[in-house]
Amino acid sequence: MRTGPHIVSDVMTHTVVAVGRDAPFRDVVQLMQEWKISAVPVLAGEGRVIGVVSEADLLLKEEFRDSDPDRITQMHRLPDLAKAGGMTAADVMNTPAVTVHADATLTQAARVMAQRKVKRLPVVDDKGLLEGVVSRADLLKVFLRADDEIAEEIRREILAPLFPATTEPVRVDVADGVVTLTGRVRDTSLVPVITRLVRSVEGVVDVDMPLSDGIPVRDPE
Repeated sequence: MRTGPHIVSDVMTHTVVAVGRDAPFRDVVQLMQEWKISAVPVLAGEGRVIGVVSEADLLLKEEFRDSDPDRITQMHRLPDLAKAGGMTAADVMNTPAVTVHADATLTQAARVMAQRKVKRLPVVDDKGLLEGVVSRADLLKVFLRADDEIAEEIRREILAPLFPATTEPVRVDVADGVVTLTGRVRDTSLVPVITRLVRSVEGVVDVDMPLSDGIPVRDPE
């Protein structure tokens, strides 16, 4: 049974579509259409990731097809103009590639995606060799955890250490990822702490905590 946070290797796609640096522009487009993906890693040597080509990179050729950019546009979008004239994967790829390691947590991977504004990340080993790909959709799989699994983790990892000798255990109910904790606690100052800990459990959508010492105490916002 899992005792820690899920990591990228738990949810990533192991079978990866990739291209070499000399792959022709049209072949890259065709590959992405066939596999219904929005980006492909670009590999060199025995599988080292050197870049990523996305749909946005490919669409630059169409954007500038009939345009005659003015000087300001040329100054501010020089890299895009260069990509628009690209003929191979190496010409249009983003490099260095934004990657992640297989042992990174899902939170870490999501943070990288948000900060770098990408939808998918090549997963590489310590030598930069491709191991898989993780996408936004993969990271959302954590919200498909079974309610019983979430409840058991909360009991084992949060409530048992906080209330090891309680005579009236806190009841845990989970429905569609929404956690409800009911019961009595002597120190209601623990409620914000419990709330924060429960929210950190993977798969939790929301928390409702009418815990009390005689007076209902709601989840603070």
